[in-house]
Amino acid sequence: MTVVRHGFLGALSPAHREQLVGFAKEVSFPGGIRIFEEDGVADRFWIIRSGLVALDVHVPGRRSAVVETLGEGELLGWSWLFEPYRWHLGAQTRVAAQAYEFDAERVRAARAEDPAFGLAVTHCVAQVIARRLKATRTRLLDLYGPPA
Repeated sequence: MTVVRHGFLGALSPAHREQLVGFAKEVSFPGGIRIFEEDGVADRFWIIRSGLVALDVHVPGRRSAVVETLGEGELLGWSWLFEPYRWHLGAQTRVAAQAYEFDAERVRAARAEDPAFGLAVTHCVAQVIARRLKATRTRLLDLYGPPA
């Protein structure tokens, strides 16, 4: 398995990257399919190897708003890390995508067994969350904020 060494995985030390990738399986998604729905059970996550995946949020009375598009090396899904393990956004492929898929329960168990690994993974996920919240806020202001 050729491992992506930038983006989310690149932020981990080589030892922690190898440990995490040990839980991965390679998956493919055709273009235009829903990977998960907002408020669905977050029991897995992915690191994108190729392709594009749009994150969207349901807006009552309107169509879903795309808040960010993810590509190679990026983490798809962080809701698996925090109870109640429900997706905060939805995700749909823009084009065909390949990814590493991780079983959330196995990774959470490994985090509990190895605190250094757990801290490293949690820190990297927290960085992703911070970037995504900023991107979501900016996108929603662009879409729904008052005109300049």
